Amino acid sequence: MRVRTRLEARRRIKYRIRKKLSGTKEVPRLCVYRSLKHIYAQMIDDEASQTLVSAASVEKGVPTENGQNKQAAIVPGKTIARRAMDMRIERALFDRNGFKFHGRVKALAEAVRESGLKLGKGARPLKSS
Repeated sequence: MRVRTRLEARRRIKYRIRKKLSGTKEVPRLCVYRSLKHIYAQMIDDEASQTLVSAASVEKGVPTENGQNKQAAIVPGKTIARRAMDMRIERALFDRNGFKFHGRVKALAEAVRESGLKLGKGARPLKSS
């Protein structure tokens, strides 16, 4: 089967990732969406089909002139980690949503980790410490 567009390729990767990931209330799925100008992140409980926490680069307090670089992706990462910690969420599964793990997506993930939230990858179980 031939992939015709970049969007179709990302969708195939996205569905392959989602087969392995499922968030719960204790360990939600941190889903990232990267548009051309902004980056969005949500923590999702897939069992209840509910968004627990969200953050984006379009919110107030994020520099708009730096809307499409790595520095602007750090702010939503720290914001979502702080909001998750307020809800007593300590761990999450990282869903890159079919995007490559570099640039703004990687900067957001590193900001979340630096803020104290533990991120797991794929279907691998998180180590309890």
